[in-house]
This record gives sequence, C-alpha cells and structure tokens, in this order.
Amino acid sequence: MTIRVLLADDQALLRSAFKVLVDSEPDMAVVAEASDGAEAVQLARAERADVVLMDIRMPGTDGLAATRMISADPDLAQVRVVMLTTFEVDEYVVQSLRAGASGFLGKGSEPDELLNAIRVAAAGEALLSPVATKGLIAKFLAQGGSPDPDDPGAGDHAERLAALTGREREVLVQVAAGLSNDEIAERLTVSPLTVKTHVNRAMAKLGARDRAQLVVIAYESGLVRPRVD
Repeated sequence: MTIRVLLADDQALLRSAFKVLVDSEPDMAVVAEASDGAEAVQLARAERADVVLMDIRMPGTDGLAATRMISADPDLAQVRVVMLTTFEVDEYVVQSLRAGASGFLGKGSEPDELLNAIRVAAAGEALLSPVATKGLIAKFLAQGGSPDPDDPGAGDHAERLAALTGREREVLVQVAAGLSNDEIAERLTVSPLTVKTHVNRAMAKLGARDRAQLVVIAYESGLVRPRVD
C-alpha cells in the first residue's frame, strides 16, 4: 500500500524538496501541501493522509496547535505526525510528543532518515529511534519540565499506571529505555509477538497513540526517572 504523505511547512522551497524526495519512492506519495497548521488539519482529513510532516514553527496556526487538533479528532486517529524542527532539543518538540506526534526529525537530517521516518511513523512506531526520543524527553524533564496543562491526561498518568499488569509495567520501562520489541523480548526471554501484545495493551490502557507517548507517560508518571549524564 502507498503511504499518503502531507507536507506542512510555510517554506515553499523546502516543501518542493521534500515532495521530490518522497515522490521518488515507490511506496509513498505526497497527496497535499499546506503552508500553515490549520490548512494541514483540513487537508489531513480531506486527503486521508497517513503521515504528516509538520513544521513546528509556522505563521498563524503553528505545528504544535495543529498536532493537538489532529490527535484530538477521532476521525484522524490513523494520522501520524512527524514534527520537523531546526533544533534537536526543543521544549516545543516535547510538547508535540505529549500532544500526539509520533516523534521528531531535524530538518538537517539525511534523505534516507526522512524516508525511514515516514515508514516508521506509518507503522505506528516512535521516531526516529526510541533512544533519540527518550534522550530528548529525559533532558527536558531533568531541566524541570512539567506536564502540559493542555494535555487532559497529564495529571493522571500515575493513577492510570495502576491499570497495568506487572509485565506491562516492566515492558513499559524497557520501552522508555529505548529498546525495540526484539531487544525487549531477548531481555525478558519472551517472544517479540508477546512484547508487541504487552505494548499494545499498555497503549490502550494509558490512552497513548504510539510508543513515543508511552515514553512521555513513563517519565511524567515517575515510573522512569530521567538521568543526567
């Protein structure tokens, strides 16, 4: 199946470059382009986009607000947002993950990284790697980051953890450590399919859209403590 990609960036030249790159792949295609967040939300719905490459800073409705709108809309539950940012460590990126983005990607990334990010997002995984996402969140929280007041689930993550089984909590800790399903399976001596089942159940119980949000919840609930190296 072809991955339907929506480009949201106020710089037309950058959108053009991304479009050429994406359209060169046989398994993906750019279905629409938006110059601001409000247009991105509208086009995500109209064009049935699978993945939105969303610039975090745009005039009018920015990428952060647009990500909130997409993640809050049940009709867009299948849409995955990859946030594009000039800075690899940015408070707004963390807020985007909390709002429902699947992850983040630096605008200076290599073409292969961008294409891989689209495929990983379409598969419902975190970007670009669990390790990178975990490192960003850990650094932010270690500097005194607090739950986003606009996130309706931010205040009760700890309480919701009580719904997890012991094994699901154990798997969640490993996810927050940046391990893949295969790595977790090897560490816990279970099958990757079993790990995937535990991850999916944890996501359902915690109301997380994907692994990136599981990492956020693991830190914000205190289940995993950020470590300053």
